[in-house]
Amino acid sequence: MEEIKKTDKFTIYKKKSGRYCVKDDANKYLNSEDKIKILLEEKLIKISPRKSPPKTEEAPKEAVKEEAKEEAPKEVVKEE
Repeated sequence: MEEIKKTDKFTIYKKKSGRYCVKDDANKYLNSEDKIKILLEEKLIKISPRKSPPKTEEAPKEAVKEEAKEEAPKEVVKEE
């Protein structure tokens, strides 16, 4: 592993695969949020925005509900 940057709080290494690892001052590897935050601050990685799910039209859903109401048999109330 190649040492990229060393500070008092952490050390950044680059692996042969091109990925990065970050060790804290206690020589423990950092994961997930902490690692991403440090790598973003050092401008070593970029995060692409998440794709939003495609919007569906709500009109057909309402039409289906209305059709279901029309097809449902009506209850007959008997008076005694």
